[in-house]
Parts: sequence; structure tokens; C-alpha cells
Amino acid sequence: MTRTVNIIGAGPGGLASAMLLARSGLRVRVIERLTVPGGRTSTIATPEGFKFDLGPTFFLYPRVLEEIFSTCGFDLRDEVEMLRLDPQYRLVFGAGGELLATPDIPRMEAEVTRLSPADRGSFTRFMAANRDKFARFAPFLEQPFESWIDLATPDLLKLMPILKPWKSLDAELGTFFTDERIRLAFTFQSKYLGMSPFRCPSLFSILSFLEYEHGVYHPVGGCGAVSAAMARIAERMGVEIRYGEAVESLEFSGRRITAARTAAGSYPADATVLNADFARSMTRLVPDRLRRRWSDRKIAAKRFSCSTFMLYLGIDGRYDDVAHHNIYLSQNYRENLADIETRHVLGSDPSMYVQNACVTDPTLAPPGASTLYLLIPVTHRHPNVDWRREAPRYREIALDQMERIGVTGVRERIRYERMITPDDWQDGYEIYRGATFNLSHDLGQMLHMRPHNRFEDLEGVYLVGGGTHPGSGLPVIYSSARITSELLLGDLGMPDVAGATPAFLADRDPKAAAAV
Repeated sequence: MTRTVNIIGAGPGGLASAMLLARSGLRVRVIERLTVPGGRTSTIATPEGFKFDLGPTFFLYPRVLEEIFSTCGFDLRDEVEMLRLDPQYRLVFGAGGELLATPDIPRMEAEVTRLSPADRGSFTRFMAANRDKFARFAPFLEQPFESWIDLATPDLLKLMPILKPWKSLDAELGTFFTDERIRLAFTFQSKYLGMSPFRCPSLFSILSFLEYEHGVYHPVGGCGAVSAAMARIAERMGVEIRYGEAVESLEFSGRRITAARTAAGSYPADATVLNADFARSMTRLVPDRLRRRWSDRKIAAKRFSCSTFMLYLGIDGRYDDVAHHNIYLSQNYRENLADIETRHVLGSDPSMYVQNACVTDPTLAPPGASTLYLLIPVTHRHPNVDWRREAPRYREIALDQMERIGVTGVRERIRYERMITPDDWQDGYEIYRGATFNLSHDLGQMLHMRPHNRFEDLEGVYLVGGGTHPGSGLPVIYSSARITSELLLGDLGMPDVAGATPAFLADRDPKAAAAV
């Protein structure tokens, strides 16, 4: 008898899991609250013809997703056109100066030297050190961590002098670069995890390395186009995707979920994969008495990432002299981070990210128009900030900040506008405290200290996404799907994701089936 798996949420982790599990012969059902695939990695499409990524706009390290596509008999590059950006992004420092980040090492060395002559040659040294670090640590990001015993392996212990878990990311970068602006250029990526570089573990220097080593890509149509392609392929593989159905409750037999219930009915399954926001879904859908390690009280005591204030603007005309990705780093970056992480207030000179995607991809707007995507990291939901009162004021600050990176005259050119605050992330998108990057990635909440891929508090329940191991960010979310799928298949006594050749693949492409 064919086993059935319910996947709650059609985010990137859920879609990747659906492909891999269907590949191994399971009957897979994805239940998605939204009417489109992708979760936060979906597309906002407006009647005026503008398209925006809802969340992630940087597409990094495509290798993991390429391997998932290949395992399932598809080629990612055939399904979605990928453009490698050069420059990758433009950094504007509130303390003075700019830097065009390029993956061309000689040009990047020249950029670093132009801004800080004392750091001549440091970029090449940084890349060499992190190339070795990543090569040696990457295998551990592709396996589950279910207890401290998994940390005590000789191979991992040998890496401690390289990983330096006792150092912050900023302190680690201080061994390469003397100029604080240059250090910021290689540590702001900690914001992908919703963390400060002064608290983020030094391990994550590999994030900026990956950008330069493997590239920053723009999928034509945006990152949401990747999610749409995954959903399209999953359905071709026989996956049932039920859009517009919020899971209202779960049915249990002891500690095992036996079915997911929506307004349309009850869906029984042999196993459940949870791709929804971990903390939000646990506190809403799973009775507290069933959760020992992750009770409501313990979840509330955990450290959560920052949130984001968003503006999506459809603009008359174009900004062809502005880079695709633009990052403004506040003049007093440490104070800006303290406002977000400890004081939980809104500052007057926030750091900011602006995407001007139409300079690369004109398909995102009507002819003669363009899109601007503006993101400001802010505190997650906190009593100190009343967004019903603060949102209009902060919109004005956000629009003023764009002048700092050369995006001028925006107000009079707006044809479409949408705003999202931390309140909206929690109430409209079911994200706990509006913490868009999930649980923080400090040492006490990494590896086996995160909720496990095979969820430890329930039976037959598995996690994918930023709330489990390895963590946030698209490449590691795809990796979580691979880890979780292999655990689930092993528990069901099924072939792993590389061990089966389903009929759909043989029928579609006998050569591909023979190659698997």
C-alpha cells in the first residue's frame, strides 16, 4: 500500500521535500494557506502589472537546489533562467564611502584597496581561509544533529580551531580587515539570519564567501519564480497541492499526528512534514501537553531574530543608474543594531536594503515602469513599538533613507504601494512575533539545539525550513528538505531519494531514468 505524507506549507522547504518524497514513491499532499506557492518565497503580482518577491531576493549557492532537481530528473537551469550579477550589490556606508561588490577577485581587491589602502591583499586571504573552512564544514550542514553526541565526532572536533565558536563574526573578520567599513561589507550577511555580526558566531563568515565564490543570482521573474517552478514540477510528479486551505487543527493518536484538518475536510497521512513557521504553528496547532522540550513556555523564552519593515513600490520610469541590489549601512551601525536587538525601538537612521530589480529584469514591471523593494531590519514584535501608530511615520523615514543611496524623487512617482510591518508578518503570514528569520542562530540555538528535523516531541512528524537545522536562508532550507526527506524515508523503510526510479520519470524521459 502506498504511504501518504502531508506537508503543511508550500514554502521552499516544503516544495523541495515534496519533490524528493514523490521521487521515492510516496503519495504526497501539500496543504498551503496562501493561493500561490512559495510561502515567503512567493511573488506579489499586482493588477497594474508589477511583480515583487515577497521575501528573499538574493539567490545564493544554487548547487543544493540543482542537485535536488537533478535527483528528480530535471534541470534547474532549464526551468528557471538564472542571471549571475556583477556587481553583486552596492554598499553605501553611512560613515562615508561606497563599495561595488564584484565576484571578480582582482576587481574586488581593487575596490577594497580603494576604500581602505591598509587592507590591500586581505580579500584574497579571506577567500582562501573560508574556502578551506567551507569545504571542511559543509558536510556537517547536510546531516541531522539530534543530540550532543552528534557533535562529539572526531572530525567535527578537529574543526573547532577553524570554526572558532568562541568568536563573533565581527571579531573573526577583524583578523582579516582593519577598516570597520570593510568588515561590515563581509559581515552584514549575518542579517540573512536576523542577527548582529557582533553576536553571530564566526562560522558564518562562510556566507559572504559563498556570495563571491559561487555568485549572487537573479532568477528571471524573481525568487518566487523558482518556487513556482518547484510547484509545477511537483505536480508533474504527482504531488497534490491544495492552495487556499489553512490548516485549522491537527488530529492526534497519542503523540502522533494522524490527519490535518482544513475548512474543506480532513486529510489523513502516515507522516507529517511541517513547513509552516515552527513557533507559530506549534503554539497554535499542537496541544502544549504534547510538547516536552518545546512547550509554549520554552518557546517564549527562546531568542528570536529581528523582523522587517517592507515597502513594495511600483514606480513610473526607471532608475538605470542604480544597482540591482543596494545596501545602506547606518552611520552608527552598532547603535542601529542595539535599537533592533536589545532596546527594541525604532531609530532615525536605520540600515536599509533596496532592490531595483528592473535594471536587470524588465519583466517585473509594465513598459516604462519599474519596481522598488525596500527592507529595513527592525525589532520583532515588542510592546515598545505600536506599529498602528508608527507605520506612517516610519514610511516617511524609509522614503527619506532612499535618498542616501541615490534613489531620488520617489514619492511623486509611486503608482503602486504596499507596506508590511512586523504586525503583518505575524497576523497575516503566521510568523511568531513577526520574526522573519525564525529562531536566532547563536551557539545555544544551532545544530542539535534547534528543533530537530525528525521532531523530537512528536511521532511521525518532521520539520523543514528556517526553524530547524541547518537554519535560515534558501540554500540551507533546501538542505533541510534533503535531510528531513532522508530521515522520513528511512523511518518508513522506503528507498532514499537516490534509490528509486518512479514510473513518472521512466515515462517522461527513459534516458534520465537510466541515468539515475
